[in-house]
Amino acid sequence: MPTDAERPSPSVEDYLRAIHGLSERGEPVTNATLTHRLGLSPSSVSGMINKLAQLGLVTHVRYRSVELTPQGRRLAYDVLRRHRLIELFLVEVLDYSWDEVHVEADSLEHAVSDELIEHIAAKLGNPEVDPHGDPIPTADGQVSMPKTKLLDQIEPGTVGTIARVWDTDSDLLRYLTENGMTLGSRIEIVERKPFGGPLVVRVGEPAEAETHFVGDEIAAALSISVQS
Repeated sequence: MPTDAERPSPSVEDYLRAIHGLSERGEPVTNATLTHRLGLSPSSVSGMINKLAQLGLVTHVRYRSVELTPQGRRLAYDVLRRHRLIELFLVEVLDYSWDEVHVEADSLEHAVSDELIEHIAAKLGNPEVDPHGDPIPTADGQVSMPKTKLLDQIEPGTVGTIARVWDTDSDLLRYLTENGMTLGSRIEIVERKPFGGPLVVRVGEPAEAETHFVGDEIAAALSISVQS
């Protein structure tokens, strides 16, 4: 782990986290997808990708995907550890809701010292996941990936538990809260409506479960731990 003084710039860390986030979901990591994810101009993204390649943090062949090098991946894990521990601290200690913490953590992740982060980790009992179910890398750069499936990939008749929410949109997270679709909630996939219709699910324990019609955006944002 680099010392606080040796950290990359905040913009470099933002790119590394975005590249890792896309690849973690199995999405293509290209200049176009990074432009969309970061909300920046194509020329800015192209320039930064070239800079990251020169720094040895990514490999990039024109018109092909961008990939983190081992050094780039380790730096991405470092910033992810800070970001996700800050999110959890805000929820567990300062009583933030899970839809409020992403923007705060975006600002704080570049400013906090590694010493403070390790104190936060110890205070929280060295947790493995953040408030959205995202795995928290360890201090030595290890990540335990939970075995889950995206909701939109699960067949009707399957029963599982909501284990992770990929989207950080505050409105979506509030909608999930209002409808009981929070981490640890039981979810049963009932049916897929034909012709591109919604996914029908039941959320909650059987005696109190409520039926919901879930569109593509939510179905692609929830990861489910499937009961064996």
